[in-house]
Amino acid sequence: MSLMKEFKEFAVKGNAIDMAVGIVLGVAFGKIITSLVSDIIMPPIGILIGGVNFANLVIILKEATGSAKAVTLNYGVFIDTIIQFIIIAFSIFIVVKGINNIKRKKEEKPAAPPAPPRQEVLLAEIRDLLKR
Repeated sequence: MSLMKEFKEFAVKGNAIDMAVGIVLGVAFGKIITSLVSDIIMPPIGILIGGVNFANLVIILKEATGSAKAVTLNYGVFIDTIIQFIIIAFSIFIVVKGINNIKRKKEEKPAAPPAPPRQEVLLAEIRDLLKR
């Protein structure tokens, strides 16, 4: 089987398409959360702390010299990223919990008893005819 044919079979399968849609939605969701944290959540927190912009919170390890930039630890951006991660992880937790609840409800419904084999149905009919 050629490589292109194998790839075509893989790409057309439902799971690959579902995965691609999930990745695209995940990237878009990540951008929304990034904007929410950076533009909506962090500014009020910065004001409460004393007018701090978290993007500017750094520890300078080495001062800038000539054309070389300063070497810094950007812990404010790191705090921002941790908050983004917590929001995304909580959102995924809520979605997975909802899916698990739906699956659990489907499993709890009693299944209808299986139909008896055809031979048993025919024997039951013959028995009923003989009784009459």
